[in-house]
Amino acid sequence: MRTYDYVIIGSGIAGLYTALLAQRRGTALILTKGSIDDCNTKHAQGGIAAAIGEGDTPDLHFWDTVVAGAGLSNRDTVRILVTEAADRIADLIELGVPFDTIDGEVALAREAAHAMPRILHAGGDATGEHIEVTLGRKVRQSRIEVLEQCLATQIVVEDGEVKGVRALDARTGSMEEFPCQQLVLATGGGGRLFKYTTNSEVATGDGVALAFQAGAEIMDMEFIQFHPTAIRLPGVHPFLISEAVRGEGGLLRNVEGYRFMPDYSPEKELAPRDVVTRSMLYEMQKTGSDRVFLDITHLAPRVITTRFPHIYRFCLDHGLDITKGQIPVAPAAHYMMGGVKTNSWGETNIKGLFAVGETACTGLHGANRLASNSLLEVLVFAKRVVERDIDKFSEDGPGVGELVHCGLPRRDVPPVPLAGSTALQTLMWENVGIIRGGDTLDQAANAIASWEKCLEKPVDRSSYELNSLVLTARLVAEAALIRQESRGAHFRTDFPETSPDWVKHVVLKKG
Repeated sequence: MRTYDYVIIGSGIAGLYTALLAQRRGTALILTKGSIDDCNTKHAQGGIAAAIGEGDTPDLHFWDTVVAGAGLSNRDTVRILVTEAADRIADLIELGVPFDTIDGEVALAREAAHAMPRILHAGGDATGEHIEVTLGRKVRQSRIEVLEQCLATQIVVEDGEVKGVRALDARTGSMEEFPCQQLVLATGGGGRLFKYTTNSEVATGDGVALAFQAGAEIMDMEFIQFHPTAIRLPGVHPFLISEAVRGEGGLLRNVEGYRFMPDYSPEKELAPRDVVTRSMLYEMQKTGSDRVFLDITHLAPRVITTRFPHIYRFCLDHGLDITKGQIPVAPAAHYMMGGVKTNSWGETNIKGLFAVGETACTGLHGANRLASNSLLEVLVFAKRVVERDIDKFSEDGPGVGELVHCGLPRRDVPPVPLAGSTALQTLMWENVGIIRGGDTLDQAANAIASWEKCLEKPVDRSSYELNSLVLTARLVAEAALIRQESRGAHFRTDFPETSPDWVKHVVLKKG
């Protein structure tokens, strides 16, 4: 069997960008469970943050990120991000990403919780798609090997060091092993854990599940970001209505037409996502509705159609002209702040195993991600994974507070068959969603543990994904039970205050 210098699992922006850098250092192979065009990041509308505008500075970007992180962001990691941002944007421009411009200069927009306009977009609200397409074209033109329809099933570890990865080739049904010096998880998040999500079908928590089973540390899984504004129409999958719509002046109104955000936050519609999300939920409960409305009808129609062409066309295809009518919206699961614990070089506690992007937890986002920092995080830390000294293995931690190390608790519950992912997604939405409580979290953890005991040995992609979803759901529920406070995206009715005793991270590890 051929030994690769790098095997990268995942073909989103994190995987593609890592592979393009890795090929300069050695042989690189991308394994992806679908096609190279199937990923979650192509749906990223909001853009990518960088302090490159007049009057903006990395220091301002630093403090916006730290404030959003609610006391848990690793400040060293944040400093790396904001300092390297401009260079990584230059890399994308050199690769051919067509960022939007005004009078020959890159256009910059403002989003919630950013002090300055610093969000770059491509194609208005199609930033992720433009970056994905550009990187995918570069990969196809390179000497990087790509194996599609190839699902990673097990990380091979010997004496605490990665030796390779086993994968199921869906085309042949055969299990194959790919030895490597360095294995990079770039598998994205776990948005499909929840009934309502902006994520595509590929976001099933595969990387977290693989890493946990291999003995890697998993950190901050209780912090799931729910995007406030996903379209809520009967029979329509929750489609993301970008943060930038509120940044452009969009107003949130309840079903009675009342603009409610001034009642909840002095920042109104530009408050952090967790504040907006909970405010919307309270307003929906008050009015007995499953939605509120995002109103941009006061903006000039040409601004709406040119600034948000994808959103405009999507809504128009579903019978709604957003230049004239309000957009029905409700929160949906969006981004996983936690994941495979890494240091600032992308290293995990297993030598040779790295994680990049949403599947990683660098400590950057803390308890709540600042809008449009995720695409930038991918670029900055993918580069650090590849550019680190190949013999380096450092141990720098999350840089804030203590680490609470735990194994998954034993739960004395009877085995119960799980009919499918829908039951899991409904349970997670209702019990481990936007507003949580100790009793309902415990009920959820027991139910998931019962299902876990009945899972059959996976044989194909769908059964492997179900196993990943169940394990990842258990990690989220148990971490949420351990953190006895409310902070950032994690809100508990039985512990509604933020506690100084919990300036620490929950780290879960097998055994």
